[in-house]
Amino acid sequence: MKQIQAIRGMHDVLPEQIPLWQFLEARVRDTLAQYGYQEIRTPIVEMTELFKRSIGEVTDIVEKEMYTFTDRNGDSLTLRPEGTASCVRAGIQNGLLVNQVQRLWYQGPMFRHERPQKGRYRQFQQIGVEAYGMAGPDIDIEMILITQRIWRALGLRDLELQINTLGTADERHAYRERLVAYLNGHASELDEDSKRRLDGNPLRILDSKHPAMAGIIAGAPSLLDHLGEASRAHFDRLRAGLEAAGIAHVVNPRLVRGLDYYARTVFEWITDRLGAQGTVCAGGRYDGLVEQLGGRPTPAVGFAMGMERLIALLEEQAPALRDPVDVYLVMMGDAAAARGMLLAEALRDRLPGLRLLMHCGGGGFKSQFKKADKSGAKYALILGDDEIAKGVAGVKQLRLGEQDDIEFSALADYFAARMNQQG
Repeated sequence: MKQIQAIRGMHDVLPEQIPLWQFLEARVRDTLAQYGYQEIRTPIVEMTELFKRSIGEVTDIVEKEMYTFTDRNGDSLTLRPEGTASCVRAGIQNGLLVNQVQRLWYQGPMFRHERPQKGRYRQFQQIGVEAYGMAGPDIDIEMILITQRIWRALGLRDLELQINTLGTADERHAYRERLVAYLNGHASELDEDSKRRLDGNPLRILDSKHPAMAGIIAGAPSLLDHLGEASRAHFDRLRAGLEAAGIAHVVNPRLVRGLDYYARTVFEWITDRLGAQGTVCAGGRYDGLVEQLGGRPTPAVGFAMGMERLIALLEEQAPALRDPVDVYLVMMGDAAAARGMLLAEALRDRLPGLRLLMHCGGGGFKSQFKKADKSGAKYALILGDDEIAKGVAGVKQLRLGEQDDIEFSALADYFAARMNQQG
């Protein structure tokens, strides 16, 4: 019978990898709590129209990458390809955005039918952070400060911040006309993707990674030259705030982002350690999106982090992490097995932080000790007929080979003292 495999681009996270994921999740959650952000959880499946209206119909995501299907009622539904649209929809539907300031974050799987490669999967985990009701660059700066603090908490290095401004919709419209005129002058040199985008979404051409497009893009007019006074002042205050906070950054006038809803500030944190998938965090302002999805005009800004890419960086840069076992309970004989289970429960009651793994399935002392050693436990807790008769348990330090006999009633204090020394 043919073995069933996971769907291409969707992978398992195995037990030995989980501690690294939990480390990442805990550091991000703790950092966001420092800034007063609250978690929100939204459905994985949404109406397809939500993403067409928010992301933009002439985008790679909507045109080629979404997992869309028709349900039994004839409704077109889509597995969410990103989290901002769902967060805005939830905010509008539940009355969170009317005359209120909100700082929200979410975590969960997103889905895009892309070509799988390192750091890019068809089901991928994302952490997103969104703030509503604040129009000034101060909240943009806070977003970037949060990301920098997360990198420090994770111990990540060699990340570069790139920023740009997309101005207002009117400013982009004026710029778009000049950009299209320029690109039409190079029509014969454009690659197929760029030709397709020229009429529908020409700004995305500036984000092309095709080598043949590099020279054309370098010579394109700059959006920065088409900013009005308010947009330029917003961008200047953003840069001044970053400099005052000591955050190094590079202005990249070709940074446009792949979603239609962005306006004014956009930013990315990039690395050269992940090959072609160099962006680990990206975001910006989307002041028109709430109104576009049926809410009242509401300024908004946010960012999202691809967790698989951060995990890849952690695996390379951070020390090895695993969920260690403190104590492995080795037992020989029926009396020891019965007494050992009760003893293990009593220790867990007294020491909630103690990670105690009880051997199950029988076997001799030799095989049990091999499993104890393989578990990574610091101590083996040993019970046999002799120990039961004496009312003691053997405690062996597996890395040092030293062993003591400890009375049952004193075991909790014994391990508590050693946990305090380690902690």
